[in-house]
Amino acid sequence: MYTPNELLFPHQAIASLRRLRGPKWRDLVERVLTLPETHEETLAFMLMMIRLDGCMGCETDSYRAMRGCPACALQTLRRFKGQDEDLLSSFDQALADIRSFADQGAQQGVTMSQGVLSLL
Repeated sequence: MYTPNELLFPHQAIASLRRLRGPKWRDLVERVLTLPETHEETLAFMLMMIRLDGCMGCETDSYRAMRGCPACALQTLRRFKGQDEDLLSSFDQALADIRSFADQGAQQGVTMSQGVLSLL
């Protein structure tokens, strides 16, 4: 019954989201899947999904966590009332946040792993 999960949206769950929405969403998912896991667009996609799914409030013993991150993300996107453009806007905002954080971290000598939670 329990599935392994990371409590924050994992990279390997991205592929399962490809066919959930329209062509613009599918194009975004397919583009992100071609990029390395540490690429800024991949990180932005994961950040967008963390925000959308509410991963920060997920508990290891919750029903959502027991089902696993891919199942939670699928359900969240199926229930999403907005258009694909709204999701793309969320992605653009997450990308801007990632870029801003990277620029700020470079100026202060902070690594991504030391301060990534400040984006959430």
